[in-house]
Amino acid sequence: MSDPLRRCILAGESAPRDTLVRLALSPDGLVLPDVRAKAPGRGAWIGVSRAAFETALARGKLKGALARAFKIADFRLPEGLPGMVATALEKALLDRLGLESRGGTIVIGAERIEKSARSGRLALLLHASDASIDGNRKLDQAWRVGNGEEGSGARGLVIPASRAILSVALGRENVVHIGVTDPGAAKRVRDALARWLHFIGPEPHSAPCETASQGASASDISGPDPVYPAVADATTQGL
Repeated sequence: MSDPLRRCILAGESAPRDTLVRLALSPDGLVLPDVRAKAPGRGAWIGVSRAAFETALARGKLKGALARAFKIADFRLPEGLPGMVATALEKALLDRLGLESRGGTIVIGAERIEKSARSGRLALLLHASDASIDGNRKLDQAWRVGNGEEGSGARGLVIPASRAILSVALGRENVVHIGVTDPGAAKRVRDALARWLHFIGPEPHSAPCETASQGASASDISGPDPVYPAVADATTQGL
């Protein structure tokens, strides 16, 4: 079944529901992020970046759009709503990584990841924001070899989460790199990551984070290989 479409209240464009962020009203009339789209009652969907969201908030456009979506005017916007959305999206990604780890679809540890990569058994490769460039380069090369893509420039994705954050999410020590071995799990992780990166404001980068042989392209992560600005330097030096 295809993902149903929802209309962004700010951009006016429709997109699959799972690529957007739902805002919902709490029982006391507070607007809160509902990234899992589970809260009861009317919801409002947004598909813009944090910068555009903050601009709409400052100009009063967000409040007007929410009033139309909720069909009421008696609601409150909390302080720091954009940050709350970003935090909720980050948590959704980390929770997804934790679930996949418990489900046995994730490999950690440089040696184990390299072995899986060289044997062509990785569907997705992620690097912590504070991973070393040399460490990234070694695993990226193993991944290309395993998929017969040497010389392609394909590489894993540096994500805006440190090893400390990833370690807590996976319940393991010193998680610097993450390999996802199951294609379905890789898609679930990519989808959660794409929503987060799109909202916080990724910058495009030319190198794909998936290999062509895996049937995926950079567009699977919300545009051409998005790189969070804080880690862009590390990523661009990866090869």
